[in-house]
Amino acid sequence: MHWFLLAIGVAIEIAATASLRLSDGFTRPGFTALTLMCFALAFYLMSLVVRTMPLGIAYSVWAGGGIAGVTLLGATAFGQSLDGYAYLGIGLIIAGVMVLNALSTAAGA
Repeated sequence: MHWFLLAIGVAIEIAATASLRLSDGFTRPGFTALTLMCFALAFYLMSLVVRTMPLGIAYSVWAGGGIAGVTLLGATAFGQSLDGYAYLGIGLIIAGVMVLNALSTAAGA
């Protein structure tokens, strides 16, 4: 269950970051409110996750998933140009998360 909550939290954190971009420096009230609500919900979910998952593992997955997700969202939704090294980096992040999940005993059950 903690992996599911973590995945939902990362997805909401990615939405929060996209809303942050759309808030235009907190000058657009609707996107500003959405940003704050999404970040609050994402942090709440993270607080539930770290009850049962080691903090270092949870945060590594959270940060890596957020970086990869926001980078891909930037490319698809905001027209950010990515080069081969950007894709390589995203692949390495995803591989690292997979290794943590599939092979490491530090991640817990």
